[in-house]
Amino acid sequence: MATKGSTSRKAKGTEHKSSTSKKSTTVAPKKPAPASKSAASAAASHEFSLMAPEASEVYLVGDFNNWENGKDKMRRLKNGLHKKSKKLKPGRYEYRFVVDGQWWSDPVNEQRCPNGFGEENSVIEIR
Repeated sequence: MATKGSTSRKAKGTEHKSSTSKKSTTVAPKKPAPASKSAASAAASHEFSLMAPEASEVYLVGDFNNWENGKDKMRRLKNGLHKKSKKLKPGRYEYRFVVDGQWWSDPVNEQRCPNGFGEENSVIEIR
């Protein structure tokens, strides 16, 4: 029970009543601070892979790295699988592999589009 001049609170502290005044005020709960990055625009890691056991060097090239050959060398595993992880924001990306100097489309990705060289680029969509 509230005594004169004291304040009583209801659950969650959303309403305050003073016994000396008959006014009731509602206090809005605090809003959470906005996130620094929205989930939709955050970059997610995607792993590219290519089975090329006889290749000595494999590079990943695409519009995410300005098609720079030599920038993203893939790591070769003992079984001949080459892997490279890239952080990519949601969107559509075209890419290829450069295998010992030869440009390859991704043989396991059926999503492709024609490029300006009479060949096809592989396409990936990050959501």
